[in-house]
Amino acid sequence: MNKTITILRGDGIGPEITDATLRVLEALGCGLVFEFAHAGVSALEEQGSLLPTTTLESITRNRVALKGPLTTPIGEGFSSLNVDLRRRFDLYANVRPALSFPNTRSRYQDIDLLIVRENTEGAYRSEGQTLSADGETAQSVIQVTRRGSERIARYACDLAARTGRKRITIVHKANILKTTSGLFLKTARRIAAEYPEMQVKEMIVDNACMQLVTNPHQFDVIVTTNLFGDILSDLCAGLVGGLGLAPGANIGSDAAIFEAVHGSAPDIAGKGIANPTALLLAAAMMLDHLALPEAAQRLRAAVRATLEAKDRLTGDLGGSAGTEAFADAVVERVRGS
Repeated sequence: MNKTITILRGDGIGPEITDATLRVLEALGCGLVFEFAHAGVSALEEQGSLLPTTTLESITRNRVALKGPLTTPIGEGFSSLNVDLRRRFDLYANVRPALSFPNTRSRYQDIDLLIVRENTEGAYRSEGQTLSADGETAQSVIQVTRRGSERIARYACDLAARTGRKRITIVHKANILKTTSGLFLKTARRIAAEYPEMQVKEMIVDNACMQLVTNPHQFDVIVTTNLFGDILSDLCAGLVGGLGLAPGANIGSDAAIFEAVHGSAPDIAGKGIANPTALLLAAAMMLDHLALPEAAQRLRAAVRATLEAKDRLTGDLGGSAGTEAFADAVVERVRGS
């Protein structure tokens, strides 16, 4: 049975890495149909809107989207497109794996952890941001709700149980942010208690940063609030070779968007040298979400085998090949699996 997914090719290097990823998905032969939609600067230029109504309707209809990096124009009146998409579709859970791959520029081996980040509230709310008339004082409201904390904590615990993970670390700053982070900690602690098979730790965010750098293998699943999760997930990407290897999933009750978490890299756009690995791994997460675990495993195995063989790697991975050549190597391994 075919499944239609919305494709947002994105800006900058987005179309190059998206097209490479779609070739690999087609080689997997898992019944996906691609419905293309526009977002970002390209959409603004073509349709006069960063997020056209037709794009929102496509995501609503298909409930699953694969997204290349988007560029938000610099200037007043433009909010983050990624934040906007998460809030429009209530994509409350952001999942960022940090997984070691061979022949990458990483400081550690055998890392396999998940950051589960609350994705719709906290410090990233657009409401409550003010600047005084004299421009001297800026203020932003941080809002944490019991409902938001409950559902992200439960999502993290359910994800851990579903994937055979046994350790959860609740990361917070409740020693200082006693109301907002305090509410999150108390709520996450209560939800985690419903999962007696889990080993639950609590860690202040600054200590978590140090512990991740000095001993990352102690972590399995980290659940935290929006801002802390944003920072920690990029830190974890640095442990396994950088953002070029970092996929992300944004999950809600009615929709899910999968993405490469790096930027649109306009400085190398159109040169055909961008590394598509992050979006390939995001596509594997999407396949898991679509209950196609065998296809997801084949895709991850093909990426891993390509990196192990040092076969047609892009420049950031130590090779000299381009985007399409790297995708060719992955396609060959997918077809041979």
